[in-house]
Amino acid sequence: MQHVEYHIVPHIGTVKLQKLSGSQVNALYAKLAETGRKDAKSGLSAMTIHHVHACLHKACKDAVRWGRLPKNPLDAADPPRKKGDGTREMRTWTKEQLKAFLEALKDERLSPLWHTIAMTGMRRGEAIGLRWSDVDLEAGRISVRRALIPNGRDVVVSEPKTAKGRRVIAIDLGTVDVLKAQAARQLDEQGEWDEAWVERGLVFTQENGGALDPESVSRYWRQSVKKAMLPQIRLHDLRHTHATLALQAGIHPKVVSERLGHATVSITLDTYSHAIPAMQEEAATLIAALVAAAQ
Repeated sequence: MQHVEYHIVPHIGTVKLQKLSGSQVNALYAKLAETGRKDAKSGLSAMTIHHVHACLHKACKDAVRWGRLPKNPLDAADPPRKKGDGTREMRTWTKEQLKAFLEALKDERLSPLWHTIAMTGMRRGEAIGLRWSDVDLEAGRISVRRALIPNGRDVVVSEPKTAKGRRVIAIDLGTVDVLKAQAARQLDEQGEWDEAWVERGLVFTQENGGALDPESVSRYWRQSVKKAMLPQIRLHDLRHTHATLALQAGIHPKVVSERLGHATVSITLDTYSHAIPAMQEEAATLIAALVAAAQ
């Protein structure tokens, strides 16, 4: 804690706890980003400022618990975003752009992977970790049970972190056909590689049956988007596109949340709040139409 004190004390050390506000804390963060400590030549990183924020938040949380504060002033503060924490602004495609992409890349080897992510909202690791034993084409269901994630130079199998993460996703008839074609293509590749084929039971693989590397998949994705001449978005934004289009289509947020594997519906609503205004406008129109019909 001592190494955090010399970031805090020179700036807000004289402020009484009961007088501390979110705006004062934000001013502290801005000052730290500019100059850091008084004897520092450059500002602190976003990661360090987040560490300061965490310490302050914990201290004020204890003060609330002990009855010294009515509420935590740090809840009103806005620490800077950290690189790599998943807070990068999402960019999504329209339904027309998504359709154009899937049409343009339908003959590419990894097009079934792009299609499946787009139509299910699965994460990259969940999709490349999908096994044929997790797929029920007759029932039109996919079970998400694991993910392949990068760990340094290695790729490891990760289990869902929450019970909601382990889920069953319904798939449409078009996706069923795509996966059937994928199974047929994989059988052809298995025949070509013969004894050199690596049997992993995975739905999406390298040409020899081996597991796909997550980072390589993201690189292939960027190349595919460039080839389709569409606005560049991250592969994870394909999941965001699925959720946004689903909400805009009027699908209940709880259903969208279950498909995405979010722990709560509130996470879904907070993440995709940009899609809610369109739903509100549609609701207003529908209600007005019902009243007018009744009259």
